[in-house]
Amino acid sequence: MYRIGELALRYQVKTDTLRFYDKQGLLTPSSRTESGYRIYSENDAEHLSFILRAKAIGFSLTEIAELLSIELDRANWACADVKGVVDNKLQHLRAQIDELNYFNNALQRLSDACCGGPESAENCSILEGLQSDSDSDSIICANRSQKKKQSHSIKNGQNKG
Repeated sequence: MYRIGELALRYQVKTDTLRFYDKQGLLTPSSRTESGYRIYSENDAEHLSFILRAKAIGFSLTEIAELLSIELDRANWACADVKGVVDNKLQHLRAQIDELNYFNNALQRLSDACCGGPESAENCSILEGLQSDSDSDSIICANRSQKKKQSHSIKNGQNKG
C-alpha cells in the first residue's frame, strides 16, 4: 500500500498528477484513510505504470482511458479492439508528420529564397511571399537581385556614384 507521496516518488511524478488522474477517472485510489488520504494498492501502481508507458509513447489521456477500460475487462474485448486504438493513433500521427513535413518544406523554401542580408526589409521576399497568394516556390529575394544588378553595374563600370 502506498500513500500518494510514496506512489508519486516511486514513479517520479507529482502528487498533483495523481490527483488529476483521479479526477479524470484514470487512477482511483483503492481506499482512503480516516483523514482522507489516498491509499494506492500494488494493482493501482501497475495501472499508473500502464498510464505512464502509454503516455510516454504518445497516447492522449482519452485514448489511455479507452485502453484502460479494455485492460480492466479484457475478456469482453477483442485484440482487434486494441489494435484499432493503436492503428487510429498511428494514422493520426502519420497525418501530423505529413503536416509537419509540409510546414518544414514551406519554411525551407521561404528561408532559401531570402538573402538574409542587412538591407531594409522593404523588399523582403519572405514578407512579400507571405502576403501573396503565390506558391513559395516562386519567391525570390528582391534584395539579392538588386545586389546582383548593383554588382553587375559596378563590374561593368556603370556605377559612377
